[in-house]
Amino acid sequence: MATGIPGLTALWQRFDDWLAEHAPGDHGSLRPGCPDGEIKRLEDGLGLSLHEDVRTTLALHDGVTMRRAGTEPGAFLLGYSLLDVDGILDAHGGLVSMVEDAFEEGEEDLVIGRIADRQWVPLARNLSGDLLFVDHRHHHSGEIGEMSFGDPEYRMLWPRMDLMLMDLCDSLENGTPVTSVPRVPVLHEGRMLEWHVRPSSVRPPAEDV
Repeated sequence: MATGIPGLTALWQRFDDWLAEHAPGDHGSLRPGCPDGEIKRLEDGLGLSLHEDVRTTLALHDGVTMRRAGTEPGAFLLGYSLLDVDGILDAHGGLVSMVEDAFEEGEEDLVIGRIADRQWVPLARNLSGDLLFVDHRHHHSGEIGEMSFGDPEYRMLWPRMDLMLMDLCDSLENGTPVTSVPRVPVLHEGRMLEWHVRPSSVRPPAEDV
């Protein structure tokens, strides 16, 4: 790439390698990539063509084994768990329902593009139901957003997925906060990542005690 940033596949591999060495529980939660037929099923269900970053990610990993409790691994994306095809469809269905309800109640200006949108494709979800998503709106294509049910509208965290992974990898390797949110990685029981709110001056990732 002209920017000198590695390709998305290489960045995911860098992230995977760190998990394999330092957070084996998280690494073990990763599922194999999904076949092309599943990508088509996903696009048909969403009613739109997937951004190439989502295609690349799903080809590498069809999400993770979903957690049922906070003590289980798999929430290595800032506390969010990478979704598989069925999880994406389910989470997207929730966003579509919010949009439809907004139209019925005449509140579309308060909801669409602020707290829900048909063109937001969920990437990861936490135990509370909050989402990281890849924006598919024309003027926001590829942006990584965070939608929390406790906030009045979403936040754009990164303009592209490769920048997200660069930021996360640098944070893991150097013990520095991610640039978009005030969180740093902490290893829990030597098997899984947790993301804690910390001051900007911190040591490299250490065992949580």
